[in-house]
Amino acid sequence: MGQPAERESGERATRGAADLQLPPGQRLQKGWPVTHYGPVPKFRPERWEFRVFGATADGEKHCWTHEEFTALPYTTVEADLHCVTKFSMVGAEWGGIPARTVVEIAPPAPDVTHVMVWAEYGFSSNLRLEDFTSDRTLFATHKDGELLTAEHGFPLRLIVPHLYAWKGPKWVRGVEYMTADRRGFWEERGYHNVGDPWREQRYSYQEEPGDGPEL
Repeated sequence: MGQPAERESGERATRGAADLQLPPGQRLQKGWPVTHYGPVPKFRPERWEFRVFGATADGEKHCWTHEEFTALPYTTVEADLHCVTKFSMVGAEWGGIPARTVVEIAPPAPDVTHVMVWAEYGFSSNLRLEDFTSDRTLFATHKDGELLTAEHGFPLRLIVPHLYAWKGPKWVRGVEYMTADRRGFWEERGYHNVGDPWREQRYSYQEEPGDGPEL
């Protein structure tokens, strides 16, 4: 498994109150509340598989075991997490596999515009390809140098720092490349199709032309 590098002793410097900027409508959260829909899945490493499928460049499905996936190059990203329920957790260090690494190993077809990230129990979240391939989008296995807990998404959750947290599902199992957009689980239930916290894109009624799939 990819491991976090040895960290310097002492606490990381935290941002001063004067430097702290939160998206509109958000409040600073101390600690990390557990928020999700449905039960926490049981991790069975012998059955776990990560898949990339759909409109791949070679037309094939690509699969990794848990051991293979977590052996991919490990990196860290310091990023905030903004929940649509209006709390923000700032300055976390996330460790894991960059989404870009997956795209480089299993590239999409040229006409792919979006991805659907699939998680346990059929949960899904759609993303524009440019959001998924951001250099800060990460399949996280660690937070602040420690393995994620089951309640927070172990063994794998997606972190998309520039979007609301629901766009990064817990318990991720795969990515589908798509040549047209379609809504994921929460997007079908009234959440905004894009989910930019700085534009306070919380709900589908706020969508403008081009934000959602064509009808």
